[in-house]
Amino acid sequence: MDRSLVQRVLFGFLLTVPVFALLFWFVDIEPVLTALQQAQRTIIGLVLVTIIGWLFAWSQSLRTVLQTLDVSVSIPRSFFLFSGATFSNNVTPFGQAGGEPITAYLISRTSETKYETGLAAIASVDTLNFVPSFLFAMIGIGYYAIVLTLTSHMKFAAVLLSGLGVIIFGGGYYLWTSRVVVEQYLSSGLAGLLRQIAGVIPRFSAPSQEAIRGRIKHFIQTIEKVARNPIQLITALGFSSAGWLFQAGALWLAFYAIGTTVPFSVVLFAIPISAIAGVTPLPGGAGGIETVLVALLASTTSIESAVIVAAVIIFRGLIYWVPTVIGGGVLAVVTANRVS
Repeated sequence: MDRSLVQRVLFGFLLTVPVFALLFWFVDIEPVLTALQQAQRTIIGLVLVTIIGWLFAWSQSLRTVLQTLDVSVSIPRSFFLFSGATFSNNVTPFGQAGGEPITAYLISRTSETKYETGLAAIASVDTLNFVPSFLFAMIGIGYYAIVLTLTSHMKFAAVLLSGLGVIIFGGGYYLWTSRVVVEQYLSSGLAGLLRQIAGVIPRFSAPSQEAIRGRIKHFIQTIEKVARNPIQLITALGFSSAGWLFQAGALWLAFYAIGTTVPFSVVLFAIPISAIAGVTPLPGGAGGIETVLVALLASTTSIESAVIVAAVIIFRGLIYWVPTVIGGGVLAVVTANRVS
């Protein structure tokens, strides 16, 4: 990574310090440590296996999308490629928004395809991942409402989720139907911005508006190609759905490791909602996602706060660091090959 990216990553991790400090300000650390010490190592091992299952499922979703774009990637390579993508999301601010450029670079380097194709592929996977997350969250809230009773916090979460779904689906539909106009405005705006940057930074030559528009057009055409293949889309959605279920299972097992059970319907909607915190400046949503998860689980269950924090630490600790370690190695290898 270049120096500017390293600086942004370090700044992002510094932002997590007050977030975690605020979290532990409201929860006594001693009971949390006691709960962690009592956790069954065998069950924690199952949490690890489940998280590997999540990585594998979403990597196959990426592989399916790449196959739609006539890019051949083996199953093992797609796993390491997606781990690298998750690493870039985990160490850069604003989650996917900050990590996708690095992910597109990894795809283009390892599959010898255009950068725009890699960017369109990972953008398609991110979009597909939202669909089952929204559905699972609504199913979890609906089941909870039928079997138990919706609390005021649950009602607020349902309204928030519904509003978010309308905004994202409605905004996405508008952008897609107006993509020609968006292409024109985006190419013009980027060309003007890059010209201003070129006037400040020495040795930087701004590309022409025609060149920028050509790249954007290629990106849109790649997205269109993915959308025209319903069988591959359904397959990718299946892998994406499996990935969300693996995540929910991992959090459920984290509670079970401490000797507590939580309704699966609760973790089914808590995880997608907490993922919204991934768009914060915090690297990979670290600190933000944990705080939202703890708040959601504390307001919808009768489990002690210390146990909730301990389970979230187990879950988030593994789901954050496993792909970060694997993906960091992938990025290091790719960068080393480029240098050599």
